[in-house]
Amino acid sequence: MLKLNEGLDILAELGGLRSAEEARTFLQSRLDPDSLAKLERIRTGDVLIKIANSIAVCRPDAVFIHTGSAADSAWVRQASLDKGEEKPLAMTNHTIHYDLPQEQGRIVDRTFYIINEGDKVSALGKKILRDEALAYLGDNLAGVMEGKTMMVGFFARGPVGAALSLPALEISSSTYVMHSGDILYRHAYDGFDAQVQRAGRFLTNVHSEGQNRPEDLPNARVFMDRSWLTTFSLFCTYAGNTLLLKKGNHRFAVDLANYYGNNEALSEHMFVTGMKDETGRITWFAGAAPSGCGKTTTAMAGTDFVGDDLAQMWIAGDGTLRAINPENGIFGIVADVNRDGDPNLMKCLREEGTEVIWSNVCIDEARVPHWTGNNEPHPDKGFNFQGDWFKGKTDGGGKEIPISHPNARCTLRCSSLDNFNAEVGQSPEGAPVKVVTYSGRDGDTMPPVWVGRDSDHGVAIGASIVSAATATEVGATGVKRQPWANAPFIPGPLADHMKTQFAFYGSDKYTEAGRPILAGLNYFLTDEARGGTSTKLLGEKRDVKVWLSWLAKRAHGEVDAIETPFGFIPKYEDLKSLFSSLLGKDYGKDLYDRQFSIYVDLIQARIDLQKEAFGKEENLPDRLFEVYGEWSEGLAALKASHGSVVKPDLLAGG
Repeated sequence: MLKLNEGLDILAELGGLRSAEEARTFLQSRLDPDSLAKLERIRTGDVLIKIANSIAVCRPDAVFIHTGSAADSAWVRQASLDKGEEKPLAMTNHTIHYDLPQEQGRIVDRTFYIINEGDKVSALGKKILRDEALAYLGDNLAGVMEGKTMMVGFFARGPVGAALSLPALEISSSTYVMHSGDILYRHAYDGFDAQVQRAGRFLTNVHSEGQNRPEDLPNARVFMDRSWLTTFSLFCTYAGNTLLLKKGNHRFAVDLANYYGNNEALSEHMFVTGMKDETGRITWFAGAAPSGCGKTTTAMAGTDFVGDDLAQMWIAGDGTLRAINPENGIFGIVADVNRDGDPNLMKCLREEGTEVIWSNVCIDEARVPHWTGNNEPHPDKGFNFQGDWFKGKTDGGGKEIPISHPNARCTLRCSSLDNFNAEVGQSPEGAPVKVVTYSGRDGDTMPPVWVGRDSDHGVAIGASIVSAATATEVGATGVKRQPWANAPFIPGPLADHMKTQFAFYGSDKYTEAGRPILAGLNYFLTDEARGGTSTKLLGEKRDVKVWLSWLAKRAHGEVDAIETPFGFIPKYEDLKSLFSSLLGKDYGKDLYDRQFSIYVDLIQARIDLQKEAFGKEENLPDRLFEVYGEWSEGLAALKASHGSVVKPDLLAGG
């Protein structure tokens, strides 16, 4: 069980200010009249103590209090240009930011949970004892902002007033970080005290980018103090390491849901989107996928977009599953974003009217960004994540340098997208989710879409995600297990999170109509894995509209399905109709058979992989292994009757 406010508060220990009165006196001595006047609106003593101690430790030359006003936001944008953290591009309100070439993803090897003696953390995370973290921060945080301006922002992770929305302080010397916060989160300065009182807590984030030199990176650290809900980041530039409201605070939200949510709350690495059908009905989805595995594409495929990365979910009093996006924008990977697959996003990126921060793409001589997979003509030269670039340029190992980094990003507000549903996206009531999906990057094993038999089987689908390693983590290679696409962000033992999953989705507090279905998605089957000779995908990016639409109909009981040992798959006639009506495509029976045939041995090998890996975890629910056993038993019987490769027509009900 996670205990809050346990052990010494490192920020208070280093800053030395313990009471609200001490904090106010200190702030009066350090802030200019304008900043002091702004801060007088904040009356919560604990918030003032955090801000005052941050100033006392970091010792900035100046402090800027960001109220979220248009004038303050304009000051941050201009300061970022003046400082050089961003540079202007040809399109109005478009800027480019470059991270250090050696820091193009999360520095997982230098990211730590601060723990008290005896605390248990996830086997996937690194930990550091409180005293050791105190010593490091005492040596490196002290005076780190000398010569710089500290900015203090007041944000909400979610629509203000939502059940699981959390108020958060963002304290940074990086104008890029604060500008990104402007776009990605809701300002809550005007009602910050009320939000702290409602939530019963707030999150604190302290970041200094240091000198932005490669030689500083070995000393870069991201610390997450679970007990005091405080993150620290030093000598980093990449937003995944520095914009601590994002994955740093997501980890705290996971903790709070698992240990203080009474099995009625989840914090997930999920998109939230809606699909409107021909009758005008919107079916709401939440879906997990590791970064780089189609999560943003799936979210954008919705007619009513809410979010593409994170979700706070709870069981509402009316017996439905509700979800909010804790963010107000997207920090999206741009690789393979193009007009064919992502028309709404491309409109924002290529037409006037949207504020966008680009990162790590190639900028040509006309100050226009270019990236891999945009299906547009590329320049022969430009400037990208590693410096001057020209077509055919190679790195020290002789490998050709792509036009943009695989983890290159765009940052923009959700409201800029034509398919954003502001009514639901900004509502504290959240979206009434009817379908929960799980997907990874699976080239040869699972079909494009299937539905779990019940909530327990659905949880097992989520626990069984696998993915090719992506560029979101520095040094990541190979194939990785990605339970719920959330495991890197689960601070406590994986068993605790799994218990919450089973209890949450199996809760008797859902009404029959409100209980969601849980499903698997897989866009990455290849032609060669299904008897062909090409490495191309067996299908198209835009096919996701069909898979989601079929799931919507299944959730509403409007289509039958074929039962398999691991869940329910679509019937050919239903998909053929959807492909025709939604995409104007002729969906052939041969393609259906290739996509939905059951490759028994491959699926069994996947189950064995999961059983072996999960078998190394302590205290996991027995129910997971029981579900795996049910899948294996069914697959064995299927193989005995029909062989190793089973076409859908041979299955009962086909």
